Amino acid sequence: MKTIAEYIEEVIKEAFKASEYDEKFAKVTISNRPDLCEYQCNGAMAAAKTYRKAPIMIANSVVEKLQDSPVFESVEAVNPGFINLKVKKEFLADYLNRMLADPKLSVEEAKNPKTIVIDYGGPNVAKPLHVGHLRSAIIGESIKRMGRFLGHKVIGDVHLGDWGLQMGLIITELSKRKPELVYFDEAYEGEYPEEAPFTVSELEEIYPTASGKSKEDEAYKNEALEATLQLQQGRRGYRALWKHIMEVSVTDLKKNYAKLNVDFDLWMGESDADAYIPDMVNYLKENGYAYLDQGALVVDVKEETDTKEIPPCMILKSDGASLYNTTDLATIVQRMEDFKPDEIIYVVDKRQELHFVQVFRCAQKAKMVEDDTKLTFVGFGTMNGKDGKPFKTREGGVMRLERLIGEINEEMFRKIVENRSVKDENAEKTAQMVGLSAIKYGDLSNQASKDYIFDIERFTSFEGNTGPYILYTIVRIKSILSRYAEEGKNPEDGMIQCAVNASEKNLMLELSRFNSIIEPAFEEKAPHRICAYIYDLANAFNSFYHETRILGEEDEMKKRSWIRLLTLTKKVLETCIDLLGFSAPERM
Repeated sequence: MKTIAEYIEEVIKEAFKASEYDEKFAKVTISNRPDLCEYQCNGAMAAAKTYRKAPIMIANSVVEKLQDSPVFESVEAVNPGFINLKVKKEFLADYLNRMLADPKLSVEEAKNPKTIVIDYGGPNVAKPLHVGHLRSAIIGESIKRMGRFLGHKVIGDVHLGDWGLQMGLIITELSKRKPELVYFDEAYEGEYPEEAPFTVSELEEIYPTASGKSKEDEAYKNEALEATLQLQQGRRGYRALWKHIMEVSVTDLKKNYAKLNVDFDLWMGESDADAYIPDMVNYLKENGYAYLDQGALVVDVKEETDTKEIPPCMILKSDGASLYNTTDLATIVQRMEDFKPDEIIYVVDKRQELHFVQVFRCAQKAKMVEDDTKLTFVGFGTMNGKDGKPFKTREGGVMRLERLIGEINEEMFRKIVENRSVKDENAEKTAQMVGLSAIKYGDLSNQASKDYIFDIERFTSFEGNTGPYILYTIVRIKSILSRYAEEGKNPEDGMIQCAVNASEKNLMLELSRFNSIIEPAFEEKAPHRICAYIYDLANAFNSFYHETRILGEEDEMKKRSWIRLLTLTKKVLETCIDLLGFSAPERM
């Protein structure tokens, strides 16, 4: 379906043409003065320069052609040349009925669906997820869901950090603690044990211990570097240990990502790109893209239009070791080979922007991607505490994600039990659903690139611009529809009729704007646009609810129309929160 603004614009274009003005001036926008009108056209102002006429004369001429339009309730020219528009109630009701009948609720799927790889999550194995992993996971998940809703083939890849020095550190520390393990015996030729020689909690303690030692003990660090090199060169015992580390870590990561309602199609990492590096390095050398600079292999990526220094993209260090640039470029080569994507999106901390500028330019300059392959960097800001500094535990350490989720769930459980609206056996599950909405909406309602304050008290409130407020609105609608069904009536029967009051029409106008939100939100990689929309929609519904005796209405046709309107409101809200990555309980 076209957006309602597109329908309106078509009518305005005809009026401009009928008045002998160019239709390019017939641009329509939502009114910035809703007290005066619902939509507006300011094209007469721009046309005045072209036609050397007063804007109000042009506006009056256009308005005259719109007097009998079936689309508008009122059309008015206002000085100095605005055209103010109010939509006809019949036109609006018809539009909403068509939305109700459409499985996609009026959103058109992409005419040319793309194959898109989205790289998000990016945790290091052998480490627990902490609050620093939150934004990438939930912003990436939402972008993935929006893309799929619009009909694109979107492939989510967690892109694990699983191939660097951290692996050598773990292997080295294990060799000190358990030197008797067969993995360290180079003469061993048998099968390695199927069960890992450590638990996930032991693994999570081993890595920081080893990391700390390497900072203080140069010999220990050199051992770890050597272990990393031997792992990457294929030493049997180290590869077997690496597989154990991966299995134990990934099992734990999947469990924690599931709590966030985040999932990935691919659980690949830096190690998967390792096999592509030798051929890629040879290609860059042989085709003249890479050259030696002080022993390091680099590719120039600066451009004439740069306003700041963009250093060369280093491919190999002077000792021949690879870097993040190397594995990220090799991963692009792998993704192009495996999926031939039209676009690769990276959802990463915005402080890594220079790195991705270098990698993207290198990939494009060296023709590792097609000319029309889009490489997109979605940089996000920091999640801060109330003190404006990166979010920490009360003790001052980095907070584990598991702990943050637990604290939010406890707070929601307390509020739900106090409210006494949910039976005890359902309270915990409900608290988890509402808690997830608090975390995700609290994050996603902010523009991704901006830092924001993570305020547990505010985010868990049932009032204001919060996830729990949105869910409370959906639950309220569910309750009304359920009570209507208990009267022996079918909420799916009937049609939406013309609005009978201002709050109903305002709700209908908000619903009609749904399809104008989703595509731009995806194109701009901006989940906050969906949050802003559903907050406005929830407010519009609650205003209508407080002014209208829905179930108490004696006029059966009116009541049925309102029930259909509520059904559509619920469907739109539920679709939007699914795109944001959470869902609503039956009660709360």
